[in-house]
Amino acid sequence: MILHLKKAFNYLLLQITISNDRIDSKNIDLKTVRGLVDSFSIEDEKFINKKYISKFNIKFNKKKVINFLNKKNIISSIPINKELVLLPILIDIENNQISLFSENIFYKLWNYNEKNYFLLNYVLPNEDLEDIKILQKNIDNIEQYKFLEILDKYNYKDYIVVIIYKYKNKVRILTKLNLNNQLFILNEVFKDINLKENESALVIIDKLKINYENQWKKLNQINTSIKLPITLSINSKNIKLINKFEKKLSEFELISNYNIENISSDNTVYKLMYNGTPDKFLQQFRSNGFNIDTSYKIWKIK
Repeated sequence: MILHLKKAFNYLLLQITISNDRIDSKNIDLKTVRGLVDSFSIEDEKFINKKYISKFNIKFNKKKVINFLNKKNIISSIPINKELVLLPILIDIENNQISLFSENIFYKLWNYNEKNYFLLNYVLPNEDLEDIKILQKNIDNIEQYKFLEILDKYNYKDYIVVIIYKYKNKVRILTKLNLNNQLFILNEVFKDINLKENESALVIIDKLKINYENQWKKLNQINTSIKLPITLSINSKNIKLINKFEKKLSEFELISNYNIENISSDNTVYKLMYNGTPDKFLQQFRSNGFNIDTSYKIWKIK
């Protein structure tokens, strides 16, 4: 059981903290980890070759975990999975040659060594000769090219374009990340690299993925220094909507606390504290199917 607790907590830390802030769960005593657990249960147990094997379902208390990390000056993130398109473009500067798909080692190996705690799931484009022609045509201004002719073929708002410049044993990488309608530009240089070896490419891919994961987590960080009071009302007769709303209030990490301020035959009024901006609150709830009317002093949920 001790091993399961430590392993589960380490997995959680890998999902909700950026790599620079990460702490080793081995340095956290078992009593502390137990204090962060809400519940645990055995989901499956059996004997295989006279060995007892079991699977545990361990749930941690989100508020206790957030407070624990805050005391260590670590800002945690909401672990949101995201599927997006990734377009890796390999350019050989010496030969002025562009490589995509099966000719591109990064395309071939990108999803080779996935970590189960990664939140980003990459969809690689299909092999299309027309795409190669488009990119070859724009090779001289590839960094300014918008890639819309290629990306619009896929039904994803989020994407990452990775331009890899290879020159002898040096690799320079320009990344354009479009996450939640925000564009981020990253530049990195790797020296003493031999891209004829799979291992060298895998090392670069792993480092790039960690950087992309960090960027995604930063967008979803829980900033407890932001305390936004919000008052909302729901028609008291709409029991189904009330139940759905209260369920989300308990689930969303950015809501630090809430209470029912007033109940009448017409409306149920909620007061809550949100660790984010009003725009983020509205986006989060509207994306979960809530129609929020902000034209009133007390926002109305319909």
